Amino acid sequence: MPEITAHEGVLQYTHLGARWLSTGWRGGYCVSSTAYNVSVPEQWEDVDLDAYATARRDQAGYDASGPTLFTGVDLEHARGARCHPVEAVVTAGISNPAALPMEPTPKATPRTDAKRKTGTVNIILSTTEALTDGALATLLACAVEAKTATLLAETGFPGTTTDAVVVGCNQLNSGEKRPFAGSATEIGAAARACVRESIRASLTSRYEETPLPTSVADAQYGVTTTQRADVFEILEC
Repeated sequence: MPEITAHEGVLQYTHLGARWLSTGWRGGYCVSSTAYNVSVPEQWEDVDLDAYATARRDQAGYDASGPTLFTGVDLEHARGARCHPVEAVVTAGISNPAALPMEPTPKATPRTDAKRKTGTVNIILSTTEALTDGALATLLACAVEAKTATLLAETGFPGTTTDAVVVGCNQLNSGEKRPFAGSATEIGAAARACVRESIRASLTSRYEETPLPTSVADAQYGVTTTQRADVFEILEC
């Protein structure tokens, strides 16, 4: 299973021979033995993220590059969960919730100040199995679905304005690449369980002494999607 270490506010997730799919900065598919979650300071200014990530890795003594996420949550609140053949590590904070009401009422939307330290739910998840690119994308969808369901149950919000997910698989596994990783598969079910448990544990740690926001107005930052889209029918030729 992967090795997880943290130093100087940088969490390094090492999984030898991993192929990743990331929704974070410079996301997409890549091959690397490491992925990172970097806790950023209060009053964080806009920066060159590539240079910033490199500097923070160097400061922490990590010399390998890899997909990198950024979070306003201190790493003391990071929590992991394992369910063979999947492992996940999460930081969860919801100071910047993104609400999606089913019956929106048009009104001014609070703006998120990107220069301040905000929450974010960041997930790094990997499996020891080998997956096709399509299955790896499905695994990412499973992780996001589990994140949304867990946050709705625990906080009433489906996510925050800055959530990000990195999922990986072991491309060195000599077995045939799995073509599916949905919720009915062993991998997908394990991923959903790992995300659920680790998010709940991280939220419990992060909000042990401070209350969870109960609305966007109650939070420090956040947005509510108040606009409506136009619905149209698909006509059969």
